[in-house]
Amino acid sequence: MITLICFVPHYILSITKGGVILIYYKLLRESVHKTREYVPGKSIEEIAKKYNIDPEKIIKLGSNENALGASPKAIKAIIENAKEIYRYPSADATELRDAISEYVKYPRDNIVVGAGMDGVLDTLMRLFVGIGEEAIIPTPTFSYYEFTVNVHGGTPIFIRRDENFNIDVDKLLNRVNKKTKFIFLCSPNNPSGNTMSEEDIIKIVESVNAIVLVDEAYVEFANKSVVHLVKEYENLVVTRTLSKLFGLAGFRVGYGILPDWMVSEYLRVTTPFSVTRLAVVAGVAALKDKEFIKKSIENAKIGREMLKKIPFKAYQSKANFVLVDVSPYTAKEVTESLLQKGIIVRDCTSFRDAGDSLIRVTIGTPEQNERVIEGLFRFKV
Repeated sequence: MITLICFVPHYILSITKGGVILIYYKLLRESVHKTREYVPGKSIEEIAKKYNIDPEKIIKLGSNENALGASPKAIKAIIENAKEIYRYPSADATELRDAISEYVKYPRDNIVVGAGMDGVLDTLMRLFVGIGEEAIIPTPTFSYYEFTVNVHGGTPIFIRRDENFNIDVDKLLNRVNKKTKFIFLCSPNNPSGNTMSEEDIIKIVESVNAIVLVDEAYVEFANKSVVHLVKEYENLVVTRTLSKLFGLAGFRVGYGILPDWMVSEYLRVTTPFSVTRLAVVAGVAALKDKEFIKKSIENAKIGREMLKKIPFKAYQSKANFVLVDVSPYTAKEVTESLLQKGIIVRDCTSFRDAGDSLIRVTIGTPEQNERVIEGLFRFKV
């Protein structure tokens, strides 16, 4: 093989028989090479362009957003404060943390915020997980756990859930070793919608010398939180988001409730000004909009009942979505059929260990739910 090195401004190319390889590519961290790209839900704009459908006729039920939109009070706050966007937000988002404190009934000093829950998870990974260290992830679950562990150089250890998506706690604990630094628990779980018992969570927390994170992104729909346990256990963290119930997915606001000792360490390594000025005022307003919160929870309850009419196996859910097994068809076949009708649902094949026949349907308005049900009936016929 003949190799010719050509010097070009700003970068060096190695020209070989196999093609052109950027030398700088070798500078990438090893963890980048092993990281699977995160697969988000499809957007209305993407589907409108691909299938030549009027965007107004497309319903998006693939990303677990609030079908009722955003809190009217949050929208009002955004408009009233738009002229202030040239200013930085407060460094520690004090106003938002105060509102969260009032909402969750937990001291402000134990609350941290980030650019979505993803931002909170990334900061926690900076604190605890590095090269050669392990994080346990029961699958299938939220794919970002695996993503952030890999990006930060850690090794994800996967524990497969049972056929009903429950975690075998003893099986999980048997995988814990000296390298285990972190354990991810999602309740209600995404994409299955089932919850963990408080007893199982406590058993895990008390049995390990590792940080246990409980992701409560959908907790308002289940009304089953373990926030009160944070004050009892120094290795328990609870994370939440304003993207789901509160309708602020476009603003990226997440928060964590941490033990006393962990807060200062978190603040030391987190991204400065990670929550924007408008996101702060929108979050404060949304957390105080009790009428909108009540309506959103009620809409989810009604929707879960409606989606029981789906002509496939629908798993019981405590969230604002329902997991559906469309076998003997594949998730790809069904989601493609629905996309052609302007209906976006989530193909769950990108979730590790989810198989190829599961789709996730976000609960929409009654009219949107009926449209999904009709689309699935037509497919089965």
